[in-house]
Amino acid sequence: MTSFETAPGQAPPPDAVHPRDSSPDTPTSVSRLNETIRGFISSWGSVWVEGEITAWNLRGGHVFGRLKDASGDAMISFRLWSSTLQRLPDDLKVGDRVVACVKSDYFVKTGDFSFTVSAMRHVGLGDQLERLERLRATLRAEGLFDPARKKRLPFLPHVIGLITGERSDAEKDVHRNAELRWPQVRFRTIHAAVQGDRCVPETLAALAQLDADPEVDVIVIARGGGDPQTLLGFSDERLLRAVAAASTPIVSAIGHENDHPLLDDVADLRASTPTDAAKKVVPDVAEQRALVQQLRSRARMRLTQRISHDVAQLEQLRTRPVLRAPEGMLTARAQELWTLTSRGRDLVTRRIDTAERTTAQLRASLRALSPGATLARGYAIAHLDGGVIVRDAAQAPAGSAVVVTVADGSFAARSEGPVAETDA
Repeated sequence: MTSFETAPGQAPPPDAVHPRDSSPDTPTSVSRLNETIRGFISSWGSVWVEGEITAWNLRGGHVFGRLKDASGDAMISFRLWSSTLQRLPDDLKVGDRVVACVKSDYFVKTGDFSFTVSAMRHVGLGDQLERLERLRATLRAEGLFDPARKKRLPFLPHVIGLITGERSDAEKDVHRNAELRWPQVRFRTIHAAVQGDRCVPETLAALAQLDADPEVDVIVIARGGGDPQTLLGFSDERLLRAVAAASTPIVSAIGHENDHPLLDDVADLRASTPTDAAKKVVPDVAEQRALVQQLRSRARMRLTQRISHDVAQLEQLRTRPVLRAPEGMLTARAQELWTLTSRGRDLVTRRIDTAERTTAQLRASLRALSPGATLARGYAIAHLDGGVIVRDAAQAPAGSAVVVTVADGSFAARSEGPVAETDA
């Protein structure tokens, strides 16, 4: 049986092979089987599918490529005739996310199954932004963007881990600028695809390897600029969660200043360009030397000022009279002490003289008022037995024994009784 073409939408030929028509004794031919398969597949209509271009090979004006599902679990091959290619956007390439109108086709001669593309366009930017915004909101709600969870970069890393494309400008920029700033800087570079279907798995593997290396102090993920389609891998949720879970500080250096994949928000530090990443990760040795020199000069100046101030203070103290001639202070104090002593001595002497005069006056007054003074003037005191002073003559009747006290002593006497008074 000869092969024949079946028009799209046409039913399989009436002599199509059927399982009940074949047996070990009556097998069908390969061509009849392929015709039957093609006839069945040709009855399928066109369908719009969404996926990522993972292969784009131009041969003889036609394109042969592959389209990967968003989940990464399925893939189809497609062909694109030159007549159709002329009607498509001229910027289609590997890594682009597209929607394509495909129709299944089966090649009778080779038994190959493929899809023919009749239309293809980029996935609408609005759809992509909507997906990214939903993912951004989810990650923000989980705290992956929180500055408090981000790790500080070391001042001078011993080894810098670098994940970038092989022989890329980003790798050259990071190495060149880092080495210009600190010539002894060391790198541990792992090359990975920076776009397409290999971007996420290779970047994840490189990240896991560098994060497990105890010598790596910081990891830089770098690539050059690109359109949003080519940077989609750096907004992949798997990569973002791996970066958030890493124990090593991670710097995102994806694209240029205006590029902003979600990796920038999750990483511990965002660098606008690979060159900027080198400047932020490695200190400038010239700047550090200038800073050290400046600090030394400031310390020397402060120390000199302090010493000069202390010397001036000491000199000022030394020029004071009390330190220039300390014996003068003793002389002044000795003179003051002598003056105070003399004044005290004079005061005591005057006090003693005054007290002596007062004592003499009191003694004279006491003497004038004492009974002894009265006795000295010729008076006497008569005492009866028992020491009773005779104040009335009747107290001493005649014959009474009395003791008479005079100025210079006492003597006994006997009363002769009262004596009549006479006029003087």
